[in-house]
Amino acid sequence: MLNQDSYKQHISGQFNAELDAVKNHLLEMGGLVEQQVARSVECLLSRDSGVAEDVVATDEAVNDLEISIDEEVSRILARRQPAASDLRLVLAIAKVITDLERIGDEASKIARQAIKAAEEGGQTRTFVEIRHIGVHVGDMLRKALDAFARLDVDQAVEVVVADRDVDAEYATAMRSLVTFMMEDPRTIGPVLGQMWALRSLERVGDHAANIAEHVIYLVRGLNVRHVEPDELIAQVEDSETE
Repeated sequence: MLNQDSYKQHISGQFNAELDAVKNHLLEMGGLVEQQVARSVECLLSRDSGVAEDVVATDEAVNDLEISIDEEVSRILARRQPAASDLRLVLAIAKVITDLERIGDEASKIARQAIKAAEEGGQTRTFVEIRHIGVHVGDMLRKALDAFARLDVDQAVEVVVADRDVDAEYATAMRSLVTFMMEDPRTIGPVLGQMWALRSLERVGDHAANIAEHVIYLVRGLNVRHVEPDELIAQVEDSETE
């Protein structure tokens, strides 16, 4: 079983420094993406096009960080040729930054919907649903990154399981919006925009769950993609006793 101390046992102090640096850069990227998601939801609800434009602009910084971290990962693989737990760590970082970049893309999509909504005017029919799901997926992302930083499998499992609730909330909100459009066809345009925003939030939840799955693989060596929550919990519990 891996823990924080597992990555402190190298003969090369420089290798330790390289691993710490790339992990810190990943968490820096994660913090930036967290802010993007939170601000995208708020600007959609408030119709604040100024904040929305800032969110879209921030995506360039997120993309730059992904490229920079990816280059760090490539250098470590080439120079150090890591094995065992170190290799898992480096590969996990490569996968996590991809999910973070895609979360940034989804936040930008929501911000663009906010800009469009500000231009069109009108009310946000799904105010409660957007805020609730936005808070939920934001919490998932925060916990997934914290689980990565602390190698906390239990918290990672919580994130994966929480994605099931987000999917259910998303389905309920979408049914509500379809009903609303059927009752008043004049709302089809604005409501479709809100549907796209909700879809982006649901995708944020998926990517947060992916990050949590990478943590589980990193610490326990378990590939839990496409595993149902109940089975996931059982597999993790079994691996703890091995």
